[in-house]
Amino acid sequence: MGNAARLCADDQGGESVGARDQVLVTVAELAALLEAGEAVSILDVRWRLDEPDGRPAYLAGHLPGAVYVSLEEELSDHSVAGRGRHPLPSGTDLRAAARRWGIRQDSPVVVYDDWNRAGSARAWWVLTAAGLPNVRILDGGLAAWRSDGGRLETGEVTPRPGNVTVPHDDLYAGGRPTLTAEQAGAAGVTLLDARAPERFRGEVEPIDPAAGHIPGATNLPSTAILTPDGTFAGAGALNRLLADRGIDHDGAVAAYCGSGVTASVTVAALAAVGREVALFPGSWSEWCSDPGRAVARGPE
Repeated sequence: MGNAARLCADDQGGESVGARDQVLVTVAELAALLEAGEAVSILDVRWRLDEPDGRPAYLAGHLPGAVYVSLEEELSDHSVAGRGRHPLPSGTDLRAAARRWGIRQDSPVVVYDDWNRAGSARAWWVLTAAGLPNVRILDGGLAAWRSDGGRLETGEVTPRPGNVTVPHDDLYAGGRPTLTAEQAGAAGVTLLDARAPERFRGEVEPIDPAAGHIPGATNLPSTAILTPDGTFAGAGALNRLLADRGIDHDGAVAAYCGSGVTASVTVAALAAVGREVALFPGSWSEWCSDPGRAVARGPE
């Protein structure tokens, strides 16, 4: 199958491809698409906790034709109260943003970042939850592109306006499973906490008002599901990580983190091996904002 077909195939048509090819694209595949002149929207979603504005880094060097996407301003809606530090944008706002980014109906989208796949996984989750099927994460991110000798451009890219539609206006009830805080606290779902172990145990909490984790949750840091070069771990490694934590292969699983960003990495990694995982978008920042909710500390 050609690279363009690999990116564009979805559940409604095209040649069947593996779960990994439905979530990720390699540097070689993306480079071949660009060399062939295929229409593809590339989104630069650089974001990190200590440097949430990735625009200066983007302007200094980005993939050819890439458009900068602000996780804080375009993949979150801070006017929404009570849903954590990074509330999901509405479908209406997302549609307007996606058209600014130049996304065309039925054309593939590739998202990338430069820090632990956090920004790209957030963009992948939001766009696919809104109903866009042809979105892929660049496996290994910007570092993989550079190490393979990929060319960079500088300065702003202003694309031709797109015409994409967004089928799901409410991303909490959109194309990917989500949990509310009430559902996250209910029995019957295995919760994976994607934060660093020390935050999970409640030893430190640099951002949110309370330290600890949701009772019953299991710690699986999002960084543990990436290889040393920043690519996603394969099925064997992921299955071992889950088995080590006593997680049933067929049981219901959901993920959360501090504010729903790095948990998207967990969701994407497991989607790439064919396992659907729900996201609690508000995550710990929403959970601990209500003093009436229980807080656990220490190891699970």
